[in-house]
Amino acid sequence: MTYFRKILILGGLGLLISCSSNPYRTTNKIYKKKAKAYAKELSRFPLEENPNDSALNYGEYAVGTTNFNLRRPNFVVIHHTAQDSTIQTLNTFTIPRTQVSSHYVIGDDGAVFHMLNNYYRAWHGGVGQWGHTTDLNSASIGIELDNNGKEAFSEAQISSLLDVLKQLKEDYKIPAANFVGHLDIAPGRKTDPSADFPWKRLAEEGYGIWYDAERIENIQFEHQFFTENPLKIDNINPVFKQRIPLLDRYLFPDVITSDFTIAEALRIIGYNIDDLDAAIKSFQIHFLQEKDHVNGILNAEGIKILYDLYQKSLLEARS
Repeated sequence: MTYFRKILILGGLGLLISCSSNPYRTTNKIYKKKAKAYAKELSRFPLEENPNDSALNYGEYAVGTTNFNLRRPNFVVIHHTAQDSTIQTLNTFTIPRTQVSSHYVIGDDGAVFHMLNNYYRAWHGGVGQWGHTTDLNSASIGIELDNNGKEAFSEAQISSLLDVLKQLKEDYKIPAANFVGHLDIAPGRKTDPSADFPWKRLAEEGYGIWYDAERIENIQFEHQFFTENPLKIDNINPVFKQRIPLLDRYLFPDVITSDFTIAEALRIIGYNIDDLDAAIKSFQIHFLQEKDHVNGILNAEGIKILYDLYQKSLLEARS
């Protein structure tokens, strides 16, 4: 074999290796083509077309403002993939007929796959609601964690997730309360991430909310408090013999008053309570970390935890 022929063969092998190094090069081309089309649309001046073709009564001039920026995501929705491997999820998200995607996929080994520009709309949330926001796909970043829903989340994966969340919070100023799970925005329809997910750890880092365990110990129900302290209100003002629950809420913030309802508390936190049973079950998985007793019924401790989170949400809304 001549030297020249060897060079050709080796070069050809190198080309084959380089071409096969990324198995998603074909779908990446589709991504770039779609992104280019959207970029063209974004750069289009509002009145480039002939205004005579429009039904609108346009003014005499084409005027573009100098004051604008990109719309930014305001929520992060965390999922588990319910699949058996990262590769399976990457394949699912690169097949057009599946009609599902997310901005990030994080493997069990901690590998981060940033699949979609954060300003684009991923198809990860489906039908759902959090607070007054009903189109979460248009307002959120979707993060899928490689997990089948039956196993613990690895330290490498959670560590990478925290790195991603830190970057997202810094880049888009996303409020702590707007880091939620798929089960929160779609109660009854979704249960991910599972009860094994470390929400408390995330909240301690500023991503999501969690209850104050020490305060829970001091919270009392109204009948218990006023039975043990019958003169407290009388000592403040005789008028309060006819108690006003709204005033009690401020005078005794650690007392669950008679006007407190589970439905209203869940609504204030952000849950859609059209199906109250489903909302309670999502709350049980997220905040009580329950696996075997997700029954839509809150015990005394669960109500105290809900009350604490409800008050935190009220304070956040007023700030």
